[in-house]
Amino acid sequence: MKWIKKGQIFIPNNQHNWVKTHGMLPVADHICEDLFKIYFSGRDESNISRIGYITIDIKDPSKILELSENPVVDIGKLGSYDDNGVSPTFITTYENKKYMYIMGWNKGSKVRAAEVSGLAISDDSGKTYLRYSKAPVIDRTDNEPYTILVISCILIENGVWRMWYDSADYWINEELPRYNIKYAESTDGINWKREGIVSVDYKSNEETRVSRASIIKDDGVYKMWFCYAMGSGGYKMGYAESIDGYKFDRMDYKVGIDLSETGWDSEMICYPYVFKHKDIIYMLYCGNGYGRTGFGYAILDNE
Repeated sequence: MKWIKKGQIFIPNNQHNWVKTHGMLPVADHICEDLFKIYFSGRDESNISRIGYITIDIKDPSKILELSENPVVDIGKLGSYDDNGVSPTFITTYENKKYMYIMGWNKGSKVRAAEVSGLAISDDSGKTYLRYSKAPVIDRTDNEPYTILVISCILIENGVWRMWYDSADYWINEELPRYNIKYAESTDGINWKREGIVSVDYKSNEETRVSRASIIKDDGVYKMWFCYAMGSGGYKMGYAESIDGYKFDRMDYKVGIDLSETGWDSEMICYPYVFKHKDIIYMLYCGNGYGRTGFGYAILDNE
């Protein structure tokens, strides 16, 4: 397996108030033919994230056809789970509605940030989004009491919503959580049955973060790309496979993509979003600084 890097798509450069810096967590939504909206979060002058989008022709993603002037999902009200920022994590269309899962940022704790998952729904083909609830759809429980609970990927199979998400086992210190990728199910995409199934576990005691699952099902095999980090260091890409979608075997040696020698993704590659269009498999991903240098894309070489 080999990914061919094709370069940057979006470079944040003070374009609008909501995107003065960063292009983080790109999520692709197919519009028609070769047109896609790429949702992502930019940051304002106070480093607060909001969700907007670019429109591209996937045949030439470097040419941005549109950049939203205003965010499509803004921060929540003071005191809510997303009052200090909001980022997209996944989008799917179900019964003519677009379900955008969002990560809310909150500072109401000793740790650097609380991150839990909410949902915004569009019934006008993505022109506007309204929160399903002012509260999260994935929040802390007695079995998962720590504030890293972030939905990464959802597949709907035979009426079952299958979800993979980041879940913290504990916080090492106020700046560094330890989390891996777990699995849950739902019948409606809103109410989730979480039984603590670990889909991708740590590969060593030094690994602290296993994050941002992105899955396609190919020839009966669930293929997952994700990112991982050692200690407090930056992310690299990992890869895993599964027959049933519950537990994955890590095969990081097969990932086929790594840091560049120089440039925007030479220090970090993270937040993969993998999708197929017209038999081509694409990966959107962020580079240095968790999206500080924006995001780019790669194409899977099938030869």
